[in-house]
This record gives sequence, C-alpha cells and structure tokens, in this order.
Amino acid sequence: MELEIIGTIVGLVYLWLEYRASIYLWIASIIMPAIYIFVYYEAGLYADFGINVYYLGAAAYGWMVWKFGSQSQEKKELPITNMPKRSWLKAGVVFIVALLAIAWLLINYTDSNVPWWDAFTTALSIIGMWMLARKYLEQWWVWIVVDVVCVGLYIYKNLHFTAALYALYTIIAIFGWLNWKKLMKKQQA
Repeated sequence: MELEIIGTIVGLVYLWLEYRASIYLWIASIIMPAIYIFVYYEAGLYADFGINVYYLGAAAYGWMVWKFGSQSQEKKELPITNMPKRSWLKAGVVFIVALLAIAWLLINYTDSNVPWWDAFTTALSIIGMWMLARKYLEQWWVWIVVDVVCVGLYIYKNLHFTAALYALYTIIAIFGWLNWKKLMKKQQA
C-alpha cells in the first residue's frame, strides 16, 4: 500500500506537469511507472504491469520528441497541434490489434479475472501515450476514457488510492484539454 500512495503522489505531480505542457512531465513519467510496475503486478493487473514497462521507454521517446521534434530549422520545442486525420485510422487499427493481442495473452497465460478491461485500458493507453509524445491536443480525450474505465477497474481490484488518483485524472484531463487548447491558440498567434 505504501508504494501505491507514493505512486499516487508522483502521479499528481505528473498530471500537474502535463496540464502545464511542461517537458518535465517526462521525468515523473519515468518514476511513476517504475513504482506502478510493482503495484499492478501484485494486484494481478498484468496488462497494466506491462503498459508501465512500455511507459518507461515511451517517456524517453516523449522527452526527445518534445525537446527536438519540431520540423523547423531552429529545432524549437514541439508545438501542440491537432492529430492529423490520416493518423486516426492507423491509431484505430493499432488499438484493435493491441486490444485483441493483450486480451488473448491475459486469457491464455495469466490468472487475470478482468482480461478484457485490463486489455482495453492498456491498448488505449498505448495510443494515448503516443499522442501525448506527439503533443496532439486530442490525447486528452483518450486519457479521459482510460481514466473513467480505470476508476471502476481499480475500485474492483481494491486499489482505492489509485482509483481516487484516476478519478482526479479524469477531472483534470478535462481542464487539461481546455488549457492545451488555449496554449495551442497562443502558439499559433
């Protein structure tokens, strides 16, 4: 339970940094999954365990893209943009393939009693993390869906601090979307 509380605190710092579109969110994005790897494994949420391994690598990728990902000659920090329409179909295909593959693994190789829900949040989180790394405004809507489903899942798994964190994530994600929308307009001006 101590690790869950520490992870919750780091998660709050992460969310605050993400809300502000601060590049330093990626530091918290390394620490938080390192903690939650243990929390989720102990709770039998194996896909959530696996996604946190992915988050560790994605944090390094996100840091590099945010720092050096701009197409301009000055190599400024990546701006907030809308996700290109051509990327939505690709993201949808990746989500469906990941969902089916993760659910199949959980059903056939673990004792998970929530394989489909665990697979759903994990597959959608893969898409959300990629969208965050590309600094797409719509990543907030993906996280809202993930957060709402996770609240129920974590209550079911008796991870009450984590459920409370994800309930807060849901609320802050709405405000995050509004803030990023404002920041995007300011960048474009």
